[in-house]
Amino acid sequence: MGDKTNKKNKKKSKDEEEMDFPRSWLVKSLAKTYKWQLLESAFFKLLQDLLGFVSPQLLKLMISFTQDMSIHTWMGYMYAILLMVVAFFQSVFLQQYFQRCFVIGMQVRTALTTAVYKKALVVSNDTRKQSTVGETVNLISADAQRFSDVTNFIHLLWSCPLQIILAIFFLWLELGPAVLAGLGVMLLMIPINALLATKSRGFQVENMKFKDKRLKLMNEILNGIKVIKLYAWESSFAAQIQGIREKELKVMHKFAYLSSVSLFIFSCAPALVSLATFAVFVSASNENNLDAEKAFTSISLFNILRFPLAMLPQLISALVQTTVSNKRLEKFLGGDELDSTTVRHDSNIGRFRGYPHNVVTMTPGSLVAVVGAVGSGKSSLISALLGEMHNLKGYINIQGSLAYVPQQAWIQNATLKDNILFGSQLEEKRYQMVLNACALRADLELLPAGIDGGQKQRVSLARATYSSADIYLLDDPLSAVDPHVGKHLFDKVVGPHGLLKNKTRVLVTHGVNFLPYVDEIVVLTDGKVSEVGSYQSLQNSGGAFSEFLNTYAKEESSKADKVINTRGELLSPGVITDTVLSEEVLDTLSDSGDLEADSPPEDVVSLTVKFSVYMQYLRSVGWGYFISIFLAYFIQNVAFIGQNLWLSDWTNDSIKYFNTTYPPSVQDMRVGVFGGLGLAQGLLMFVGTLLMANGSISASRILHSRLLDNVLRVPMVFFDTTPSGRILNRFAKVCDIFTVDEAIPMSIRSWLLCFLGVIGTLFIICLATPLFVAVVIPLAVVYYFVQRFYLATSRQLRRLDSVSRSPIYSHFGETVTGLSVIRAYGHQERFLRHNEATINENLKSFYPWIVSNRWLAMRLEFLGNLVVFFAALFAVLSRESLESGMVGLSISYALNVTQTLNWLVRMNAELETNIVAVERVNEYTKIENEAPWITDTHPADSWPDSGKICFENFKLRYRPELDLVLRGITCDIGSMEKIGIVGRTGAGKSSLTNCLFRIIEAAEGCIFIDGVDIATLGLHDLRNRLTIIPQDPVLFSGTLRMNLDPFEKVSDEELWQVLELSHLKDFVTELHEGLYHEITEGGENLSVGQRQLLCLARALLRKSRILILDEATAAVDLETDDLIQSTIRKQFSHCTVLTIAHRLHTILDSSRVMVLDAGRIVEFDSPSALLQKQGHFCAMAKDAGISSVDSTAL
Repeated sequence: MGDKTNKKNKKKSKDEEEMDFPRSWLVKSLAKTYKWQLLESAFFKLLQDLLGFVSPQLLKLMISFTQDMSIHTWMGYMYAILLMVVAFFQSVFLQQYFQRCFVIGMQVRTALTTAVYKKALVVSNDTRKQSTVGETVNLISADAQRFSDVTNFIHLLWSCPLQIILAIFFLWLELGPAVLAGLGVMLLMIPINALLATKSRGFQVENMKFKDKRLKLMNEILNGIKVIKLYAWESSFAAQIQGIREKELKVMHKFAYLSSVSLFIFSCAPALVSLATFAVFVSASNENNLDAEKAFTSISLFNILRFPLAMLPQLISALVQTTVSNKRLEKFLGGDELDSTTVRHDSNIGRFRGYPHNVVTMTPGSLVAVVGAVGSGKSSLISALLGEMHNLKGYINIQGSLAYVPQQAWIQNATLKDNILFGSQLEEKRYQMVLNACALRADLELLPAGIDGGQKQRVSLARATYSSADIYLLDDPLSAVDPHVGKHLFDKVVGPHGLLKNKTRVLVTHGVNFLPYVDEIVVLTDGKVSEVGSYQSLQNSGGAFSEFLNTYAKEESSKADKVINTRGELLSPGVITDTVLSEEVLDTLSDSGDLEADSPPEDVVSLTVKFSVYMQYLRSVGWGYFISIFLAYFIQNVAFIGQNLWLSDWTNDSIKYFNTTYPPSVQDMRVGVFGGLGLAQGLLMFVGTLLMANGSISASRILHSRLLDNVLRVPMVFFDTTPSGRILNRFAKVCDIFTVDEAIPMSIRSWLLCFLGVIGTLFIICLATPLFVAVVIPLAVVYYFVQRFYLATSRQLRRLDSVSRSPIYSHFGETVTGLSVIRAYGHQERFLRHNEATINENLKSFYPWIVSNRWLAMRLEFLGNLVVFFAALFAVLSRESLESGMVGLSISYALNVTQTLNWLVRMNAELETNIVAVERVNEYTKIENEAPWITDTHPADSWPDSGKICFENFKLRYRPELDLVLRGITCDIGSMEKIGIVGRTGAGKSSLTNCLFRIIEAAEGCIFIDGVDIATLGLHDLRNRLTIIPQDPVLFSGTLRMNLDPFEKVSDEELWQVLELSHLKDFVTELHEGLYHEITEGGENLSVGQRQLLCLARALLRKSRILILDEATAAVDLETDDLIQSTIRKQFSHCTVLTIAHRLHTILDSSRVMVLDAGRIVEFDSPSALLQKQGHFCAMAKDAGISSVDSTAL
């Protein structure tokens, strides 16, 4: 399959050069690639079609045999055997054809998936920004799948017209020109169907829009769930999702009504066609007698016609949907690629250039720092070096390989070791050196509790260090870690004595204390290089840099010299220990900051679907609905049998009125009743389908609301241990809610109709030849065992298929998010190979599924062929007692049963597969909730009015089976106190804030705020009264206003005041839409600093007496940091403020500092007292270059 993909890719790139966004090349190149397989399957289809027309001719001979007693009996047996042989060959050819089609479908899907993946690795940033990660993943999950589905049926495009032409030809031989009447009715159906199809396509497109919108929002909710919980915003987001969902259901309603109308027309069609034909035939002349031969040969030909006529509209609508997918794929695959000429690798030029009229030259082995205010273009400079920016003029020249550490660390879903090695060979000694240098050693013991931002950043740095490239681009890796860890990383990795000392390093930094030790400093202002030079020369120049310095470093570099001279001895005790850890610890590391490695793999186990799941779904539909649906379909089936019995009776008239004129009154009655019964079928079908639509939509509404309600009430631990993709799957397009919305109602309807159809057929045959009852029972037993055996296999294969399919999507999503890292390291090839391996893993369960379907079909069709054989055989045996009408009826019914039997098992399997979705949705509605949002204990409206916090022997663990994270915290925090909380990674700083918001419930002990035990309050009552500025500034797509005030409780004036206080007013005023400026997914269209200021604005809006700052200034440059600090000092002076600090200077003016170590308070006093005490705090302060409380050196 790989070769085919390559072929296709070559074809693709050729086309891309021809046009800006090349169109209509994809289908052509697919057809070229697979032309031989397509021709082979077409040959089998042709044989099968032709054989289909032999059976009606044999039926005709069979009827004349029962009428004409002069024919020898052995002829009858021969016809019976021939009927069976023809049917058998038909089955063989059909299955050969299906096998080939499904394999082509599978190959097409694989080829497209690989092509999209390949393209994603080279796509330019502009193209990438046009669609969210979710939409890109959709290309392989939905669009490639659609192509694969259409490939399975593509031959019907020529096979349907062929069958129609042949059927009309044989009908003409039977009934002459009267066929034209039937044909006219059929032709009338086509425009009506086409109209309905275009209408319903409009609805589908609209529905897709709502689904995309809902999923996008759901994805953001899951990514920002912690913030939503901290702010108690669940109900606002739930309302947003429900709003979209209601619109989606409204469209589904319209779509369902349209489907009912087209089904009505479709079920009336065969009855109307035969009615028109027979009525015209009988009225045309008195000689035309409708005898059994003519009637039942025509009926079996009409039955052949039903299939192509039913399939054509379906095929057309499938093709229409595929054209949409085709357009999306062509647009993506034809999108712009990264300009590989932006970055040159020319050894004659020894510099890199990049920015508007700037030339920056770097000598190999130097350390260059890039500094500047927020938004001055530091990260853009790094992107430009990577060749990720759109090049207007100028060029960049780079010699050697690159390693890149992005500002927001990208961690793969794999072990820590895999993340650091990143595809390189393991050299144990180098690996251990890197672990030590990146301060990851001591963390390994603490890691199973999850990875925080600082650890992710260190893993990211370790990956770069291990890669031993020539040039290192470091986009502010030191800001996300504690100061002493930052210093350690600078000393051991980045700085002049670190592991990378002989490499070229570009370091974007906000930390002034590292600047004296760099070889060269590049100062950026507004995207231009304003100064370049060494620390000393720039300081003396009095330009932008010295202003920048004066703002932040009052005490001169002597302070830093002092620190550097004592290098290595000042590391606080126990920060980095040189113990070699066992491999196990390294390998059980969780990924991407969650505990997904701990998360149990998705369940593939349960063997049968419990009956209770069906009952649950039917309960959601409503019993009233379900019973009425069943009755409507049942009576419809009775009408169908009645109509055929009536026809059989009608054909006996040809014997009764032989050689006499046919009385017009009888003729009118025959035609009238026949038509009436046909119309009744259509109407009942219409009613049944309408009821089904209403019932299933109410079920969809109920199941989705339950799922959403519960997922939002689940404790945070669940989100930490479950990959968000797995939760999103429950809501997703191709997964569970989609199945509940669309697939299950279809499956139930088809199953009911098939089931009733099979029962009806058996009833008719037994009615005609009672002997048949003897055969029914053994056949039924065989049938039962075949289908049980098949269902068990098929179900497991389907589950394995869907479980092995998610890694394809999650790996793709991961690749798209970490694209710049993968490209920087030049690892595209390795990721391609990994992608191919995951796809192959999936095909291992998909291909056996295809084959198992063929296995089933052969056995079932053989059973069906036996039914035909026995119906014919018994007709021969009882030819004396049988009317020819009944023979015709029973054999023409039997010829139909093969298909219906096959469908019944298919539907059974499909229903079982689909109903699993209800089971999976239910599984998530049963997860234990966190404490209730609102309880009977309401705090006073003014609570907390003073803001006193009191911990009493407070203990905390993340999950029952894990160790304590906080081990007996006892302390009192007075009203309006400003408390700084410090401690190394894993000491329990963040856990302390989590427990104030009851994100995690206490294992023992309690917390009182203003004398109220917070464990007695509802979560929303508690969380609404506290304010936090979290570590990661999380924004949601929507307006700026929605991000500040999702419940719309606040007036615009208040919002503007808050924006002014948080220094964003100028920025927002300049925006075209002001407060209604659209923010993209994750706030991508704002800089990290601006996002952090928005979070400050949120905090200002809440006006509560207790504020918690969780390392909020870690990712921000010094200027923004200063803004935030001064605003907090002014605006929150009357509040109790708890600050978890990375940079010690931010908490030097606190009333007291709490030092945590391994979950206990080891020191708690004023900063000045702690500095004199020579303990933990003092050691950390020395690392950060702080000697006294009034020192503001950073």
